[in-house]
Amino acid sequence: VQLQASGGGSVQAGGSLRLSCAASGRTFRDYVISWFRQAPGKERLFVAGVSRPGASTRYSDSVRGRFFISRDNLKNTVLLQMNGLEAEDTAVYYCAAGRPALSAYDLPALYYYWGQGTQVTVSS
Repeated sequence: VQLQASGGGSVQAGGSLRLSCAASGRTFRDYVISWFRQAPGKERLFVAGVSRPGASTRYSDSVRGRFFISRDNLKNTVLLQMNGLEAEDTAVYYCAAGRPALSAYDLPALYYYWGQGTQVTVSS
């Protein structure tokens, strides 16, 4: 599976962005897809994840209620709608594919494939 992340940009605090993760390969639907983010000098952190059929989602505490993840297995795409953006959301955002259990979505080591990252910058 090859992943291509897009949709990043610069917005003011309170604004919205929608990130897209497009995947190639017929086995896309076999993978959990999650978003992680990494700010300069910091570790890569889990943001949100969606199960293979799309029925289950998980969010980090810092984005729950503001970000929403969804997937379309026919289009091989996962979207991350980000609302109410804050300066602390500034980071490079990566999508990743793996097969972790729901309780382990936040562990980067359990993902096999990663996109190249897209920059999100929020100014206060």
